[in-house]
Amino acid sequence: MLKQLILLLLCGYVSTQLFAIEEEADTESICYGSTKQGRIKHAVQLPSSGNNFVSYSHLAAALGRTYVHSTVRSIIVSAYKKLETELPDTQFKYAETGFKKGGKFSPHKTHQNGLSVDFMVPVLNKKNKSVHLPTNVLNRYGYDIEFDKKGRYENVRIDYEALAAHIVYLDKEARARKVKLWRIIFDPELQPFLLATKYGAYIKNNITLSKKRSWVRHDEHYHVDFDIPCKH
Repeated sequence: MLKQLILLLLCGYVSTQLFAIEEEADTESICYGSTKQGRIKHAVQLPSSGNNFVSYSHLAAALGRTYVHSTVRSIIVSAYKKLETELPDTQFKYAETGFKKGGKFSPHKTHQNGLSVDFMVPVLNKKNKSVHLPTNVLNRYGYDIEFDKKGRYENVRIDYEALAAHIVYLDKEARARKVKLWRIIFDPELQPFLLATKYGAYIKNNITLSKKRSWVRHDEHYHVDFDIPCKH
């Protein structure tokens, strides 16, 4: 019975992905309230994969956990496209976003109006090759992973150059659409490594990194809130 349910969910997910581009083009999303108490109309689902990125879980996507504001989707997809040229050998993975209609999104305290997105940190293996951080049911789809104080976990380490580049391109693509990033939540203890990259000066001058330790560490992922006008 469980296998049949999973198969049905995945079939529904594939059908959703087939119409995702048309949905994005035809309808602009409308967000309401805040990331902590809000909702959204006409949200669109992020594509399951691209040339240099994948979703953290096909099953979670089938359960409707990867919907965002249409402008947010446009920013994310365009940033990944630019990174194909900037970092052609780097792979990225996005994680939780929100429900199609928004609202409470357990276990998160935000992610309620289509403007909050989690991204798994890009990582390098022992051969300095870009690989995906493992995300599966055994590690709560990556959210249970714990990096050490330098950003190392088992046989991988955080690719700070790639992480910083991704943040910069998200910001640039947001500005191109006359919106901006509100804040980025990433473990304060690991932020010095991020700011030491060649993109560090841009981040310092243009992007707000939360300096306050969050209720969860945010080492295996970084949380991005987009600043897009919403109705109240």
